[in-house]
Formats: sequence, structure tokens, C-alpha cells
Amino acid sequence: MYNLDEHTITAEFLRRIQDTPNPRIREIVASLATHLHDFAREVRLTEEEWHEGIKFLTRTGQISNDTRQEMILLSDTFGLSQLVVAQNHSRPQGLTEQTVFGPFHVEGAPKRHSHGDDISIGYPGIPLFVTGRVVDGANHTIADAVVDVWHADPEGFYDVQDPNWVSDEAKLRGVFETDEQGSFSFRTIMPTSYPIPMDGPVGDIMRATNRHPMRPAHIHFMIKKPGFDPLVTHVFVEGAAYIDSDAVFGVRSSCIGRFVRHEAGQAPDGASLNEPFYTLDYTFVLASE
Repeated sequence: MYNLDEHTITAEFLRRIQDTPNPRIREIVASLATHLHDFAREVRLTEEEWHEGIKFLTRTGQISNDTRQEMILLSDTFGLSQLVVAQNHSRPQGLTEQTVFGPFHVEGAPKRHSHGDDISIGYPGIPLFVTGRVVDGANHTIADAVVDVWHADPEGFYDVQDPNWVSDEAKLRGVFETDEQGSFSFRTIMPTSYPIPMDGPVGDIMRATNRHPMRPAHIHFMIKKPGFDPLVTHVFVEGAAYIDSDAVFGVRSSCIGRFVRHEAGQAPDGASLNEPFYTLDYTFVLASE
């Protein structure tokens, strides 16, 4: 078929993919093309605008690498990541909610002891002592769960954003394993609110749409155990700035933790501190597969 125009081309595209062997691929591609065509017709997309969009996506791919995933960041800031997470991990009330994965997780983070390790060595900041407990929906403890933790430094940067970063020197991240009581604990420093990277294509569109780039202070957790739906979540600092306007739409009320301030004195690990410190005690409730 030829002599196609802006009104007939969609039906012809759908006709040409009707023999796609995989029905799910056919469904996704058909719907994607239909929405793209409808979008172009609705906004009366110009050739110049189409070309700018192609250049934007090209730059988004080019700036991405092993330690920076601009495509995920773009998805996050458009709300697509949290939308997909929400519809794929709908859980009953009382179970820990899923949030966006974010672009700064890395595979192969250092393995830590279940208790007592300090993942913030070398970083200045307010001491924070974290105690976590992993249970199922019936409040039964889950031993040997793998807990991946990562968060930003006091300046709002992740270690992987340092151009000289190497995995052997990873800080403010680690992989723990719950003990027989389903618990793990570690020492770190208080997280802070920070901006998403604004030096790439995502920053361009954030500025163009007059949006702030800030994320409220939080710690990332990813917890896995065979027989349970893997959990990817944050624990946000209660009362943190931007808690109501997270740039990536990731805040869930059930994921807001109480970071309790303590005056100088004996810390949970037995150390004597001459400065105030914080504690976080948080229970993660996993969903059975």
C-alpha cells in the first residue's frame, strides 16, 4: 500500500506487523506505534520538533554508561518508572511498598557483616546507626535475606559519580545478609536531600519545564530472598525537604522512616560519641511470590 498520509499510515503499520510470532511483542509494538502516531497528530509535531526529539534521545543514550543511566533517570523524571513499579508490585496493606530503582545502584558492592560494619568510613557527617528487620506478612522473621544498601554523601553525590571511582573503594553502600532473627545493622551518616544530575539531557528538560531537581533525603534498600517478591524501596527521612515533591515521584507514606536524634553519649554499637547522632529502626515486610 502506498500514498499513505497522516491519517492512513497507522492502519498500514498495524497491518504489516500482524504476523509477528510473539503475541506480546505484537501487542506492545502495536500499542506503542498507535500512541506515537496519535501523539504526533494531536500536537501537530513539526519536522524540526521531531528532529530535536531524536537528538535528545540520542544524547540520552550517549551519556549513559556503566555508572550513569540517563535513560532510567529520564523514565524516573517522567513518572514512568514509578507507574510501572506500582502496577507490577501492588501489595496488600501492611507490606513494604516498592519504589523506583534509581540510576546509582551498582552490582558487586562490598559484602558486609550482618552487624557492626561502618559503610561511611572516610566521609564526614552526622553519625547514623541503622537497624533493619526483614519479615513476611505474618511477621515471621526471614533469615539469610540479601540486603543491598546505597545512599548519597552529605553533598548529595553517590560514590559512582566520582570520575575516579573504582568498585574496590565503594563507600556508602554494601551488601548485608540477615541473621537468624532476620536482622541486620550498620553504621553510616545521615543522608541528605540532593538534586538529580542536571548536566545532561534530563537536566535540559527539567529546566525547560520549570521543575526543581531535588530528591528528599533517603537510603535505598534492595532485599532478595527465594520465595519472596524482590523488594526495591527507599526509606525517606521523616520531615525532609521535598518530601511532597520528589523529582522522581518515588515517595510512599509507608516508606517514611523515623530518624531519631540522640544527644552525645553511648551509641548503639557501644562507642562513646562526643556529638549528636541518629538512629533508624525499620522493619521491611516482604510479599510472598
